[in-house]
Amino acid sequence: MAELKSGLILTEGETLVMEIEAELWATSSNPLSMALGKIKKFVAKIFGYKCSGYLVITNQRVVEVTKETVCYCFNRGKTVKYLLPSSVKEVGYVKEATCGCFCPAFYLYYESFTQRTSVMLSGSDEAGAQKVVDAFYKAISSAQNGNA
Repeated sequence: MAELKSGLILTEGETLVMEIEAELWATSSNPLSMALGKIKKFVAKIFGYKCSGYLVITNQRVVEVTKETVCYCFNRGKTVKYLLPSSVKEVGYVKEATCGCFCPAFYLYYESFTQRTSVMLSGSDEAGAQKVVDAFYKAISSAQNGNA
């Protein structure tokens, strides 16, 4: 069984569709914003702070994982959220121009009854964003049909 960067353990018979690492430091895909995000991440690393977020899509479920580390090695916390298929109302992507019209940024979003989450897809294009949305939708709909 492959080791996932998020640390999520897959159940028997479950296969990974994709694991998306959320861009938590840069605000857009603009090269200047990406550079500033890398600087913020570097400064945080100097002070011993690390934060990472993942969206794991398998053939059976969709899971959000966030991890925080402080003082270089102490786990401050880890949050694992299973998205219930019946609670997801909408899933899609948004394309935004970030540096005039030269640097489009793609954001995967999903809205449920309790929250709205948006994740910037680093280095993605329109076809890649569509692939992520399709995989998310298939995982949610197959889980919902399996429970029915």
